[in-house]
Amino acid sequence: MNEVQQKINEKDGAFYIDVNGKQQALMTFIFAGNDRFIIDHTEVNPEINGKGFGKMMVVKAIEFAREQKLKIIPLCPFAKSVFDKNPQFNDVL
Repeated sequence: MNEVQQKINEKDGAFYIDVNGKQQALMTFIFAGNDRFIIDHTEVNPEINGKGFGKMMVVKAIEFAREQKLKIIPLCPFAKSVFDKNPQFNDVL
Protein backbone atom coordinates (compact mmCIF):
# COMPACT_ATOMS: atom_id res chain seq x y z
CA MET A 1 0.00 0.00 0.00
CA ASN A 2 1.17 3.51 -0.77
CA GLU A 3 1.79 5.62 2.29
CA VAL A 4 1.22 9.32 2.66
CA GLN A 5 4.43 11.15 3.43
CA GLN A 6 4.83 14.69 4.65
CA LYS A 7 7.28 17.53 4.44
CA ILE A 8 6.83 20.52 6.69
CA ASN A 9 8.75 23.69 7.44
CA GLU A 10 7.96 26.81 9.47
CA LYS A 11 5.64 28.39 6.88
CA ASP A 12 4.05 25.59 4.90
CA GLY A 13 4.15 21.96 3.96
CA ALA A 14 2.76 19.16 1.89
CA PHE A 15 1.43 15.65 2.09
CA TYR A 16 2.28 13.46 -0.88
CA ILE A 17 2.23 9.92 -2.19
CA ASP A 18 4.99 8.34 -4.24
CA VAL A 19 4.33 5.31 -6.42
CA ASN A 20 7.39 3.44 -7.65
CA GLY A 21 9.61 6.36 -6.70
CA LYS A 22 7.53 8.98 -8.54
CA GLN A 23 5.25 11.51 -6.88
CA GLN A 24 1.68 10.77 -7.94
CA ALA A 25 -0.36 12.86 -5.49
CA LEU A 26 0.25 16.13 -3.66
CA MET A 27 -1.68 18.25 -1.18
CA THR A 28 -0.15 21.56 -0.09
CA PHE A 29 -0.90 23.74 2.91
CA ILE A 30 0.25 26.93 4.59
CA PHE A 31 0.26 27.73 8.28
CA ALA A 32 -2.11 30.51 9.37
CA GLY A 33 -0.86 31.61 12.76
CA ASN A 34 0.16 29.17 15.47
CA ASP A 35 -3.04 27.17 15.69
CA ARG A 36 -4.25 26.39 12.17
CA PHE A 37 -3.30 25.64 8.61
CA ILE A 38 -4.95 26.12 5.25
CA ILE A 39 -5.17 23.28 2.73
CA ASP A 40 -4.85 25.22 -0.50
CA HIS A 41 -4.30 22.66 -3.23
CA THR A 42 -4.72 18.96 -3.96
CA GLU A 43 -3.68 17.18 -7.12
CA VAL A 44 -3.57 13.54 -8.16
CA ASN A 45 -2.05 12.18 -11.35
CA PRO A 46 -5.04 11.52 -13.66
CA GLU A 47 -3.70 8.03 -14.39
CA ILE A 48 -4.41 6.98 -10.79
CA ASN A 49 -7.66 8.87 -10.15
CA GLY A 50 -10.25 6.90 -8.24
CA LYS A 51 -7.81 5.05 -5.96
CA GLY A 52 -8.56 7.25 -2.94
CA PHE A 53 -5.18 8.99 -2.83
CA GLY A 54 -6.74 12.43 -2.39
CA LYS A 55 -8.79 11.34 0.60
CA MET A 56 -5.78 9.51 2.06
CA MET A 57 -3.86 12.79 2.09
CA VAL A 58 -6.75 14.68 3.70
CA VAL A 59 -6.99 12.00 6.40
CA LYS A 60 -3.24 12.29 7.01
CA ALA A 61 -3.66 16.07 7.37
CA ILE A 62 -6.45 15.48 9.89
CA GLU A 63 -4.25 13.10 11.88
CA PHE A 64 -1.47 15.70 11.84
CA ALA A 65 -3.89 18.42 12.98
CA ARG A 66 -5.15 16.28 15.84
CA GLU A 67 -1.64 15.34 16.97
CA GLN A 68 -0.47 18.97 16.89
CA LYS A 69 -3.77 20.39 18.25
CA LEU A 70 -4.31 22.47 15.10
CA LYS A 71 -7.39 23.42 13.12
CA ILE A 72 -7.76 23.11 9.34
CA ILE A 73 -9.20 25.61 6.89
CA PRO A 74 -10.02 23.61 3.73
CA LEU A 75 -9.85 26.23 0.95
CA CYS A 76 -9.09 23.58 -1.65
CA PRO A 77 -12.41 22.43 -3.18
CA PHE A 78 -11.43 18.76 -3.00
CA ALA A 79 -10.44 18.93 0.68
CA LYS A 80 -13.62 20.86 1.46
CA SER A 81 -15.70 18.15 -0.22
CA VAL A 82 -14.06 15.48 1.95
CA PHE A 83 -14.97 17.47 5.09
CA ASP A 84 -18.51 18.05 3.81
CA LYS A 85 -19.02 14.29 3.29
CA ASN A 86 -17.41 13.19 6.59
CA PRO A 87 -18.81 14.97 9.65
CA GLN A 88 -16.54 12.86 11.90
CA PHE A 89 -13.69 15.15 10.78
CA ASN A 90 -15.38 18.36 11.94
CA ASP A 91 -13.40 18.45 15.19
CA VAL A 92 -10.44 19.91 13.30
CA LEU A 93 -12.41 22.60 11.49
